[in-house]
Amino acid sequence: MSKISVRNVNQFYKHPTDKKAYKKVLEDINLDIHDEQFICLVGPSGCGKSTLLNIIGGLIKPSSGDILVDSNKVTGPGSDRGMVFQGYALLPWRTVLKNVELGLEINKVPKKDRKKIAKEFIDLVGLSQYEKYYPGQLSGGMRQRVAIARGLAYNPKVLLMDEPFSALDAQTREILQHELLNIWKKTKKTIIFVTHSVDEAIYLANEVVVLGANPGKIVKRLKINLPYPRSHDNREFQNLRKEIWSEISSQVNKSSDITNKQGRDNCEIA
Repeated sequence: MSKISVRNVNQFYKHPTDKKAYKKVLEDINLDIHDEQFICLVGPSGCGKSTLLNIIGGLIKPSSGDILVDSNKVTGPGSDRGMVFQGYALLPWRTVLKNVELGLEINKVPKKDRKKIAKEFIDLVGLSQYEKYYPGQLSGGMRQRVAIARGLAYNPKVLLMDEPFSALDAQTREILQHELLNIWKKTKKTIIFVTHSVDEAIYLANEVVVLGANPGKIVKRLKINLPYPRSHDNREFQNLRKEIWSEISSQVNKSSDITNKQGRDNCEIA
């Protein structure tokens, strides 16, 4: 049985000024993700990767279709899904410890227990000496570690990550990629990770899902069978990079053709 099932999901957005017009962002998305899988979503800008992640997280209601987690229909945000965003989303007036405790507070975990649990996950991300620090006193990489600890602390079944390392410098990003893999191995969570970096996707995931654009749809799924830890210099790694980039480039070209045709059609109508 799948951990997460995405069934016939479509997403439309109405035009801001023309009430009769709409844009189709996602089309017929069907995806099964199994327990303990690490899935990376990649594709051209605007293909709906983050939209799909937010639909799975319950932050956006799909125009049609269903999301199931352990066969239970997703109707909104829930404690079975933790989310880590690109922008950290930490509360600046709360210490590291209090930020990590936030989900536990919402779930009404007793104060004594939530402090103990929060400390365990702060230690897991290597920040045990920074419990009393505030977000403004931390580097970007450290803030992202806090966000990951907070996302894990209330023990969600699934961790959803939306380009969490994209704003970091290359060295910090590489360190956190390695640490995320260690956390994944220890916690055995199911992870869905959105990224624009093909190398990051191959380095982290055991399956890469490629989305096309206009509208967003799944165009390729690749199992990544390389053993961990992975080397970017490995020939198979490089072959996978070429294959994924080739698919994304093809989708970008198709998207451009569609956009140009729409522009010509609009001119003819005018």
